[in-house]
Amino acid sequence: MSREQRKDLDQMLRRPQPAKPQSVEEMRSNFAAMMAAMKVPAGVRTTPTTLGNRPGVTVDPEQDARPGIILYFHGGSYMMGSPYTAMSLTANLVDRTRIRSVSLDYRLAPEHPFPAALEDALAAYRELLDHGAQAASIAFAGDSAGGGIAVSTCLMARDAGLPMPAAVVAFSPGLDKTRSGASMDSKMGIDPFFTREGFALTDEMYLAGQDPNHALVSPAKFADLAGFPPVLLQVGTNELLLDDSTQFADRARAAGVDVILDVTADVPHVFQALTGILDEADQALDRAALFITQHLR
Repeated sequence: MSREQRKDLDQMLRRPQPAKPQSVEEMRSNFAAMMAAMKVPAGVRTTPTTLGNRPGVTVDPEQDARPGIILYFHGGSYMMGSPYTAMSLTANLVDRTRIRSVSLDYRLAPEHPFPAALEDALAAYRELLDHGAQAASIAFAGDSAGGGIAVSTCLMARDAGLPMPAAVVAFSPGLDKTRSGASMDSKMGIDPFFTREGFALTDEMYLAGQDPNHALVSPAKFADLAGFPPVLLQVGTNELLLDDSTQFADRARAAGVDVILDVTADVPHVFQALTGILDEADQALDRAALFITQHLR
């Protein structure tokens, strides 16, 4: 276990940040710059595409492709990010599984608040099915807000009478916009990225006055998970969002869902993106890739 790597990483993430409030454009630009520094494996090809009337990026293994599709949803608090900011995660999953991924460029808040991103995700899944992909050959995956989209899209698909995907992988997912988990307080100051105040700002942009007490917004609190596919939740102990995953796992288990709660100590939000920097990132991606290949047919 890389105790020294985790300590060095935590110190790096706690460097002083700009004190003045940032505009949405500045937040998006800074997020894109941060994620552009993440390592992307060489053994993949990327191609622009469209899916469900939204842009996206197809990521293919360069050779020995296996059947199946990983439908990926990027993170960024529903108001930042793109398939390119999540490329380190998407490409690493493709490199490890040799399964094609399609990463969706869903609409962002505040220009397009809830439920726009979820509508885009459901439309993308529906188009895959309409074009002949079997649900048993599709896995949903996502990080942070994208992990929440992966879960909520399953809820919407089930309610629309569509078959469930084969599996869901969620990296540090946001699953409770009521912000009621104990980790929201117990991890304050330990989490190097987030604060309650920061969440209040991004939640306001995404919800646009709508109620957070809603299954599609806070599935860890309110979702009926009956009939859900197997779920892998990966989260770090240094996260305000830790209990979004622990509470969802409890709810899934009570509903008879196959669920794996994979918690890594002393790592930050979406630590899986830090391949080549943090040993635990590579190990977590190995576990996620194994989970996907075990469940796709």
